[in-house]
Amino acid sequence: MSSSIRRREIIIALGAAPILATTAARAQAPSVPQAGTDYNVIPNPQPTDAPGKIEVLDFFWYGCPHCYAFLPDLESWRKKQPADVEYRHVAVDFGDPAREVHSKIFYSLQALGRVDDMHVKVFDAFHLKHMRLNDRDSAADFMAANGIARDKWLGAFDSFSVAGLVRRARITCQNYTIDGTPSLAVDGRYVTSPSIEHTHTAAGALGAMSYLVDRARQERAHHKS
Repeated sequence: MSSSIRRREIIIALGAAPILATTAARAQAPSVPQAGTDYNVIPNPQPTDAPGKIEVLDFFWYGCPHCYAFLPDLESWRKKQPADVEYRHVAVDFGDPAREVHSKIFYSLQALGRVDDMHVKVFDAFHLKHMRLNDRDSAADFMAANGIARDKWLGAFDSFSVAGLVRRARITCQNYTIDGTPSLAVDGRYVTSPSIEHTHTAAGALGAMSYLVDRARQERAHHKS
């Protein structure tokens, strides 16, 4: 090989090295979640119920297998959030009477102050024990077996306040244009989920969630300054 050809190959290789290095760095660097790819911006921002805090809404249905698969990672993420994040479950029924029972189960648990210890148990009952819990009596039997007196449970389940919370959840779902579960909304402005985020994974969705919470926090700080 002549020295001129060898020199030309070296020059080409040296010229390509920065490009290859930049490409490799981009491949290794974490990507910033993008609107329309990893999350959606809500056309009409919604008011939140957490003044001074970043509200995170978890739209779920107890019978949803995707919600159940996502649950361990989502619960872990939720428990790690700082005090300025207000996390709230929203039971979704899409106006389906069969699913409405599950919404009433959640809001009855909320009324009785039993969400923390029973939320995961209801998911487990449906998906592991194949308990449909799709009627008033089966729900009452399950709660009684888990230490909630039947009359106390039915009092909450049949109450006007729980019925009102179910209706309000339905309106919230419509206002956020939620068409599937699990879905998560941040600060009344953004929605993401494993089905939206481009990798379609729990880790990807939670990464988008963390990004959106940080973004909301920065935007709030900017408006105050």
